[in-house]
Amino acid sequence: MSAAPGVVSGGRYGFRMDDESGVVGALNTREQAILAMERQGWPGPGAKERAIRERLGLAPVRYYQLLNALLDDQRALAHDPVTVNRLRRVREARRGER
Repeated sequence: MSAAPGVVSGGRYGFRMDDESGVVGALNTREQAILAMERQGWPGPGAKERAIRERLGLAPVRYYQLLNALLDDQRALAHDPVTVNRLRRVREARRGER
């Protein structure tokens, strides 16, 4: 099976370089873990913040800073388009409320 022109290798977690989209490289482990946390459902804000500290070793404020940067990263969009697009819509709706 050959890759499309410009794609070095595909796959959800593999290295990817696509000249048309500008996607270069793969997300690191922490970036993938942040997106994985966002795919989960949480019973309340306390549970999520506790999981952020325990699983990722990050303060919630830093987690949300990294998440916000990931939403603008084309590699994140290539890795998990459903989650990234959902979070982008939520972010834009919140910006509209301000």
